[in-house]
Formats: sequence, C-alpha cells, structure tokens
Amino acid sequence: MRVLVVQNFGDEGLGQIGTALAEVRAEVDVRKPYQGDSFGDAAGHDALVVLGGPQNARDDAGSPYFPELLAMMRDYGDSGRSVMGICLGSQLLARAYGGENIIGGASEFGWCTVSRTQHGAHDPVLAAAPQSFPIFQWHDDTFTLPEGATHLAHNEIARNQAFRIGRAAYGIQFHFEADQAHVRHWRDTFSDVMAEQQPGWLERYSDEAARHGPAADAAGMALARAWVATIPAGAAARQTA
Repeated sequence: MRVLVVQNFGDEGLGQIGTALAEVRAEVDVRKPYQGDSFGDAAGHDALVVLGGPQNARDDAGSPYFPELLAMMRDYGDSGRSVMGICLGSQLLARAYGGENIIGGASEFGWCTVSRTQHGAHDPVLAAAPQSFPIFQWHDDTFTLPEGATHLAHNEIARNQAFRIGRAAYGIQFHFEADQAHVRHWRDTFSDVMAEQQPGWLERYSDEAARHGPAADAAGMALARAWVATIPAGAAARQTA
C-alpha cells in the first residue's frame, strides 16, 4: 500500500493517521509543495492525504500549486481511490468538487464537540466514532457542501464538519489526527500566537487536555483506522494498467 501525503505547512503532521498507516505497513510518500516539491508519480499511489495549513483554500496566489492539487484530489476521488482532506484539506476537497469556500466567520479553537449526522452514523468511517465526541479544532473558514456530497458530521459553529464524495473521498474539518502529543507540540511551538488569538487558553490547557484529551484521542484513532481500512488493495496498479 502506497499513500501520497501532501503537507501544506511545516508543523502539520500525520499524527494518528500515521499510526494507523504504520499498523498496516503502508509506504508513505510525503510531499511538501509549499517548499517546491512536485507531487511526483501521483498515479502510483493507492490513497491521498491532504493536511491542513494556515492558507485559505482560495489562496492560489500564495500557494500556486493549489490548482494542480485540486485536480489531483478530484482524480483520486473520481477513480475510487481513498482521499482524506483535513482542515484546509477538507476545504480544498470541497472546492475541488464545486463547493463554495467561505473565508472567516467559522472560528473554532481547542477541543470542541462534534456530532455525527444520520448519514454519519452509517458511514464506514464516521460510524467508528461516538455519536458526539470532543475533538481538536483550529480553523476560521468553512465551506458549502459540493453537489452530491454526503453530510457526515456537524456542530453549531461549522455545520459542515465532515463529508464524503463518492466511495471514499473524505473531507474532515476537525483535527482528528491531532492527539494530545500533537496538540502539546502546537502549544509549545505556537504559544505566542495562541496567547494573542486565544486569551486564557494556555492557562486552561492542562485542565482541558485532562477533561477532553483521552476521549478525543480515542475517537481520532478510531476514525484514522476506519479510513485506512477504506484504502483498496492494488488501486495504484489499476490506475497505471
């Protein structure tokens, strides 16, 4: 199993998705187009992960690789290969399929509650999580659902927290990959930004991590494993045949 990972920012990692991929001994090919990497042999991979970043999903000027990435995400989804877009990645997947990117007006930060929709309760990936669960959020933007998308999760701030296109192209706004260790790294790395943008959160961090971290980690790991299970064996070989 070969998985192409597109990193849009230096401090965004695979987290629990990386753990789930390691469990099945997947070969992970990480590309950093924000540093000038090409996407390489996109057809030679079985699945695609597009991680988050500080950009907005319409920022083609600042991230000139976006149009190529959008086309690649749609190609993977249309071919039935598994796709996972997280945070910015979910916004890009929505754009790739014709959804509207809404810049600002949907700010969430910290562990927040997300609930599955009725469709989510029966989805191969979202059904792995509880009906409602805490999960880490860090975003300002949102999107409308593309035509034909299945709405999988929501909350009061951002209605479209998760969706699926076709067989297994998933856009997930929340950071289910970010376990407590990952969040702690962000706290240590971006403490100045957090102190300015989220007054008081650093002081509340320890209590919130203790209260919400274990349940969030469990839900995120379950989602990661469920998505990895959607990756079809031999998808890359069929694409190149």
